[in-house]
Amino acid sequence: MNPPSHLDGGVAARLRGHLVPLRGAANDYDPLLALIGDAHFALIGEASHGTHEFYAERIRITQRLIAEKRFGAIAVEADWPDAWRVNRYVRGATDDVDANAALSGFKRFPAWMWRNTEVRDFVEWLRDYNRSRPGHDQVGFYGIDLYSLFGSIQAVLAYLARVDPEEARRAKARYACFDHAREDSQAYGYGASYGLTPSCEDEAVQQLRAMNSLVARFAPVAGMERDEAFFAQQNARLVRNAEEYYRTMFRGRVSSWNLRDSHMVETLVALRRHLTDANVPPRIAVWAHNSHLGDAAATEMGEMGEWNVGQLMRERMGQDAVLIGFSTHRGSVTATSDWDEPPQRKRVRDGLPDSWEDIFHRTGEARFLLPLRGNAALRDLVDAKQRLQRAIGVIYRPETERQSHYFMTRLGGQFDAMIHIDETRALEPLDPGESWPSWEPPETYPSAL
Repeated sequence: MNPPSHLDGGVAARLRGHLVPLRGAANDYDPLLALIGDAHFALIGEASHGTHEFYAERIRITQRLIAEKRFGAIAVEADWPDAWRVNRYVRGATDDVDANAALSGFKRFPAWMWRNTEVRDFVEWLRDYNRSRPGHDQVGFYGIDLYSLFGSIQAVLAYLARVDPEEARRAKARYACFDHAREDSQAYGYGASYGLTPSCEDEAVQQLRAMNSLVARFAPVAGMERDEAFFAQQNARLVRNAEEYYRTMFRGRVSSWNLRDSHMVETLVALRRHLTDANVPPRIAVWAHNSHLGDAAATEMGEMGEWNVGQLMRERMGQDAVLIGFSTHRGSVTATSDWDEPPQRKRVRDGLPDSWEDIFHRTGEARFLLPLRGNAALRDLVDAKQRLQRAIGVIYRPETERQSHYFMTRLGGQFDAMIHIDETRALEPLDPGESWPSWEPPETYPSAL
């Protein structure tokens, strides 16, 4: 292990007494479940979209939340229609023959976020768990993202064609406004943002209102019929929000980011309302990137005007929302160098000096949980000073790592608990493509010194 640097000021040494080592035992996460307590929302992050251990440990935690604390839903950073197909599979309401087929709706880049071996195995576990339970007691799987503009339009039309053909005709006429974009969401946003093509904002709002009225009129009371009505209603809400998002994304990062995370929270609130049974609200595990689930108010992104799911949920729910982050120091990750490229297995460089990743590495503990909420003894270590924290999304560019992947955070304000795994490995995609596996050369290539 590297000796402590002059930069860390002994922070790593002082943290050691607060760490809970993770040894792979069944009771590893007892302190975390105690911290979650009776909270209705457990927001469980990831420091990249392509790390095996983040997915595997998040699944371990979620399985315990389901089995021991009766969590009834998993809401993930994924498209609503594609996740709904998985939801139908885990609840035994589909013709999909296995989890691989149920996940096949995830075709949009980056498909490996959900079409990977860890999620596949968890989906099968969830189906088995639900098999002997009545519908109201089954655990669902839901998407909270808003990229599926055209997929959601088709889902609304398909539902209306089944329940109200006349309303389907009116909806098709409204949504025809989007036809000129040829199912290219960014092309629609660019044209509408700069006045090159008509905006469809009014039509999207009108259809959402019509769908809300229809659902209220039908008011199905139970079972999959009620769920399918909610599915269609949420698709109409998504179309309305995605239309605004794609128009806004060409104006600035902050405004489009805020719209996206506001939609995620709006979806969580709608899901909570839908799943409330006999005035008993559901308990929901939320899976998304650290950058969505850690409180933005404690980061430099918040200082730039961004908010996120973690911040908004804390403001709404207080301690009824528990925020959990992940980090790693080194290893490998599934990612690309540019958008829409095939996945690669890329080497993750050591955490930058004096970053949280570096501090955690210097504790000498390979895997640990660090409880933060209510730990007064840690306050001067995790709140007094902002430090760099790494965030790898679906793109990883180590050659510009400081600019591309690090931002400043106050850890104690950002998360209620942090899980660090010092060395991690790349997630295994179900559809790796011709470029898999491929590795970046080591920093010492070609001399190996």
